Amino acid sequence: MGGNFAPKYYQIEQALRERIEHQRAHDPLPSETELCAEFGVSRMTARAALQNLVTEGLVYRVSGRGTFVAEPPTRRRAENLVRFSEEMRRRGRVPSSKLITSEVRKANSNEVHRLQLPKSSDAVAITRVRLADDVPVALEKAVFPGDLTALMQADVTTHSLHESLIELGRYPRRGYSSIEAGAAGDLESQLLDVSVGTPLLIETRLILDQDDRPIELTETRYVGHRYVLDVAFQVDTSRGSRPGQAF
Repeated sequence: MGGNFAPKYYQIEQALRERIEHQRAHDPLPSETELCAEFGVSRMTARAALQNLVTEGLVYRVSGRGTFVAEPPTRRRAENLVRFSEEMRRRGRVPSSKLITSEVRKANSNEVHRLQLPKSSDAVAITRVRLADDVPVALEKAVFPGDLTALMQADVTTHSLHESLIELGRYPRRGYSSIEAGAAGDLESQLLDVSVGTPLLIETRLILDQDDRPIELTETRYVGHRYVLDVAFQVDTSRGSRPGQAF
């Protein structure tokens, strides 16, 4: 005897995955009511199937309108730092930013150390939400030396801060970054339109200018299912492994 013994919500989820593969971003998906009629299930079962897809970032919901196919995640090579706005334009998406805070304040001890500032120095701190096609992708907290107060006059909603640095004669040249996993708290949930606990990719980077002076210390919290870092690597064979040796 044959039969499909998988839970109903799982059957619906797999059926929707197959449909999503052949649809474009922002195409509508069946409503919970339509799924109930199509698969002969309760509304709770249909909702569970859709919620799993929402959690994975394959679909998104708009209150009062329905469920839609999500944009595929943005990708970046981890060894390259391309300006967010330029990166989005290359992918045919419209970049924008929402300013959260912009202030001059005392640099904390970590900022003094990383930016090589004198003790009790001021710092320029700018916090933005970075969006692609109006979808929140990342929460960015950038800190600059206090002598760069002119950055606060830039239109950071449409203008790149790196372009503003170049206009001020400070050219971003190279840098260092570290990447770790995290989870959305209340603030990220509110600003990035995700549930508390949603996986985040946290990148902390220090950028140096043309004279190897630190000019930017930034923490960027990317929504995990909306942004991907690709990594190219070489295998370390320095510990005496030989061709054909099993690992």
